[in-house]
Parts: sequence; structure tokens; C-alpha cells
Amino acid sequence: MIFKILITTAAMAGISGVLALLLVLAERFFANYGECKITINDEEEFTIEGGSSLLSSLNSQKIFLPSACGGRGTCAYCKCKVHEGVGPILPTEEPLLTEEEMAENVRLSCQVKVKQDMRIEIPEELFNIKEFESEVDKITDLTYDIKLVRLKLTEPKEISFKPGQYAQLNSKPYNGVKESVSRAYSIASPHFEKDHIDLMVRLVPEGICTTWVHDYLQEGEKVKFVAPMGDFYIREDEGEMIMVAGGSGMAPFVSILEDMARKKSKRKMTYFFGAVTKKDLFYVEEMRSLEERIENFTFVPALSGPEPDDDWDGETGLITVPLEKYLKSHDDLEKSQGYLCGSPGMIDACIKIMKNYGMKSDRIFYDPFG
Repeated sequence: MIFKILITTAAMAGISGVLALLLVLAERFFANYGECKITINDEEEFTIEGGSSLLSSLNSQKIFLPSACGGRGTCAYCKCKVHEGVGPILPTEEPLLTEEEMAENVRLSCQVKVKQDMRIEIPEELFNIKEFESEVDKITDLTYDIKLVRLKLTEPKEISFKPGQYAQLNSKPYNGVKESVSRAYSIASPHFEKDHIDLMVRLVPEGICTTWVHDYLQEGEKVKFVAPMGDFYIREDEGEMIMVAGGSGMAPFVSILEDMARKKSKRKMTYFFGAVTKKDLFYVEEMRSLEERIENFTFVPALSGPEPDDDWDGETGLITVPLEKYLKSHDDLEKSQGYLCGSPGMIDACIKIMKNYGMKSDRIFYDPFG
């Protein structure tokens, strides 16, 4: 009896799989949605051939919505309001949308397919995002797994951005990888150096874009990127800036701190940077230079697993350890702001500590990557 049930279950699963495959093939090869008109903010219109995602359809018209994950439906940055011409919310969208967003017709543009005329709404500032052509000016090893890539702009020749924002770098096919992908990297260069951008790219095992950067990208090569994107930037205030980062999360803070140095800011700033061993630590000399150029800036590096020959006499433990030790002695945290960039796990842990010691949620800003 059990054997018959297993056979029946397997047969049904097989039939379901075949039907799903046939639906995918039918959608891919036989669905013809014809020309579809997309109206943006009740002002701008364009017509495209239906069948692609809303995100890629907008990209084809040089209208770029943020998409740190490259359209894989995991970052939820590509949200926009779709008022007409779309079906029900998809299972891939639901976990990334709040009830309020659903009520306001917010959708993930990378998951929504253009099948008919659409009427959408996007923030006006997104029209300032452009595609840039550039040439790789230099590639520098910062650590064994992080490279600094300088991209010299060729068209347009200048860029404007807020310190802390990011660019989406477009990879090229290589060694069996047939597709180009887009990945987000924070801009590390100062905003007042307008003819280039610096990116800090950490090698992710089996990462399509990071492998391309680390193993195949060459100086002098032509590459494209889209920028500026993101809302991780400094909010003007009088309170202390408490910053936390790890690994390539260093990038936006280099840009931010260079801006503060140029402005001769007197605002109190404390920057906690976490690494595992001394070989994972970088930009220490640059941070010490910034300590001299910014009146109230302090850099606090910490190693979670220093090796015996590191000869390390600084802070040790996960970055949450020196952060919490500092916050315990802080008597005015309600007026401070938190800025964090790094892995989601690190950010979640640091936010919890900040809140425990009195920092308000609306004064904590972060840029997770993983």
C-alpha cells in the first residue's frame, strides 16, 4: 500500500514538473504580447515589445531603477508603484512588500512582466541615474580578497553623487559565463573628484561579477556602470556620527569622510571597523590621516581573530564588542546617528545594540550587502 502511494505521489510530482516546464516553454517561445505602452508619472510614455520584466523594459529606455541584486528579486530596491496593467502580487514579491506597500500598488519591477499597457509611478530623482562608459584606470590589491578598481569616465565625462551612494557595475561574459550581470558596489572616491569613481570589490566565492573583476578584468578595458543609486548618505545633524563597517563596507565611509574633511567638519565622528586578522585590515594609514584632518574623528579597528604573529594590541572580538563598550559610556545617544555598512548579520547585531542603548530607529541608516 505504501509502495503504491509513493508511486502515485512520484507520478503526480512528475506530471506537475512536466506541466510547469511546458508552461515556461510556452511563455518563452509562444507568448506574444505585442507592443505595450508604459506611462510614467502620467507624463512620459514609451512603447516596447512586451514579454520582458518591467525593470529591464525601463532599462532599455535608459530609465534605471536601483537593483543591487541585478534583478534576482532579493534586494527589493527596484520597487515602484504600478497603478494599471499588472496582475496579482507574486509569491516572489510578497515577502519583500509591507501591507502598506501592497495597498499602495507597490511592486518589484524585476518580478513584474510587461504583458499589456502599464501606468507606473517612480520617484523623480531616479531620472538622474545614468549609464556611464568608462575605462579601467587601475586595479589595486587592498587585501588578498579585496581589490580597488578605478574607473575613468569617458561618456559622460563627469559624475555627480552623494557620498555613500553606489554604482551598478556591468560585467562581461568570460570563461563559460555567457551572460552579463549587474552588481552594486559603493563608491569609495570623493564626490568632488568627478572624472572617475573608485570601487572596492571583495571576491565572493562563485560570484559571477566579483570573479570577473578579480580574475579577468584588466587595466585599460572598457566597462559600463549605472549610477548614482541608493539613499545611504549623511543626514545633516549636530549629533555624533557612530559608524560601523566590515570588509568592503569600508568604501562608502572613505567617500563620506573625505567629504567631511573637505568641509572641515567639527562634528564628532567615531568609526568602528571590523576584520578577522591583520591581513584583512586595510586603509588604516588613510584613516589615521583623516584623524589628523578631521578635528573630532576617531578610527577604531578591531580584529575578531588576530593571529599570534599579528602583534595586535588594539581592540579584539567581533565589532559588536568595542561598539557596545563605547556605547555603555555614552550619555547622549538619543542625539547620535548610526551609519552601518556590511553583512546583514553584522548590521542586525549592531542595530540591536544601538537600540538597546537608546538610539532611535529613525536615526540609524544602513547599507547591507551579502
